[in-house]
Amino acid sequence: MPTGMHQVEVDLPINKVWDFVKVMDSWAPLIPGYIQHQKFTNRQSTWEFYSKIGFIKKKISLMVTIKEWIEPTKVTFHLKGVNEGLSGDGYFLAEALDKNKTRITGFLELTAGGAMGPVVNAVLKSQLPKGTRDMVIAIATKLKELNGEQ
Repeated sequence: MPTGMHQVEVDLPINKVWDFVKVMDSWAPLIPGYIQHQKFTNRQSTWEFYSKIGFIKKKISLMVTIKEWIEPTKVTFHLKGVNEGLSGDGYFLAEALDKNKTRITGFLELTAGGAMGPVVNAVLKSQLPKGTRDMVIAIATKLKELNGEQ
């Protein structure tokens, strides 16, 4: 199953990280290829973004269902393709290293089904790690900006 995981450390207390992450609207636009998202409840939303597979650019829509919020450390979620045979899971984890330093981990696994599944999964294996890394770095950068760090 294609997966991506990335960790960064930020010089911020865990509660500052959680205050940002618990509001989906804060970080959804930081996802690579982001177009828009729409919340239906505080646990369910659709996310649209452009995905580039080789030279093909395609609009992907995913239903995101939050499985659990564990304040102030973890959010787990399930993904289901609205317009594609995609499904997967992921999490966002914040770990306090000390009172002013937090490790942020983003994890995503995504699998394509159907006739094109094997081809799409081969591409996802190479692209998911980069996309996850880019998202986690973007979140860390935004947190630093919002908290006056450079």
